[in-house]
Amino acid sequence: MRKACIIGYPVAHSRSPLVHGYWLKHHGLVGSYDKAEVKPGDFQRFIHAMPEQGYGGGNITVPHKLAMLALAKHRSPAAVAVGAANTLWFEHGEICVDNTDIEGFVANLDAGAPGWDRNCEIALVLGAGGASRAIIYGLLQRGCERVLVANRTLSAVEALVQDFGPKIRALHWQDIPRQVPDVDILVNSTSLGMVGQGALDLDLGGLPGHAVVSDAVYVPLETELLARARLRGLQTVGGLGMLLHQAVPGFERWFGLRPAVTPALTRLVEADVEAGH
Repeated sequence: MRKACIIGYPVAHSRSPLVHGYWLKHHGLVGSYDKAEVKPGDFQRFIHAMPEQGYGGGNITVPHKLAMLALAKHRSPAAVAVGAANTLWFEHGEICVDNTDIEGFVANLDAGAPGWDRNCEIALVLGAGGASRAIIYGLLQRGCERVLVANRTLSAVEALVQDFGPKIRALHWQDIPRQVPDVDILVNSTSLGMVGQGALDLDLGGLPGHAVVSDAVYVPLETELLARARLRGLQTVGGLGMLLHQAVPGFERWFGLRPAVTPALTRLVEADVEAGH
């Protein structure tokens, strides 16, 4: 029986087992996808013991993504560029990693706002954490000419400029309203607007009518940012699809079959989110 798991601390809230369990059942595969709550001090030992426990790999979540990258023997260019790994597998006993958040982000946009990248000259990303790095990489890969990054701490953005180059520009949070009229896509990569977190107080009035607004937050399914953008008639893309699409390449690695993100799967996870919310 093939086995995989989600590794984090904490990890009880993860919906990855629901997603992968659905695919296993849907395709009639014999396998399992578990939760593994692993403290930072136990992380390296757990990873090295995974093959003995029957695991072919797994997903990595907070706070282990940086440690996973450092531990790996083989790292994808995407994981190196982003500076974090969220997907793990073994080849000939050696640890291999990738960052599939990039694929999850762009596939979610492709599904929710087809053609978003045809006229994506200027993007605005809110936040400069781990999620923003994958989002910025995906935007650059799909042809965005300039990515403005707004963060309350500019030193974090300066690190992004150093890593990603001259197409990245730091933006003071208070300067966002002055820049939004030029923005083709706005992405929130912070936790603001998530249940239990602070509100994202942002005036969208200056955004052009063709702009796309995306939010990495998926609890609630429609954040206040997305609701206000929708009322303005703008295209919106929620964060749940990013979670679902980033899971696809990992499942294919571990179980040998590439699954699809279907309406039935989306409804299943949406119901779980709403029940938990």
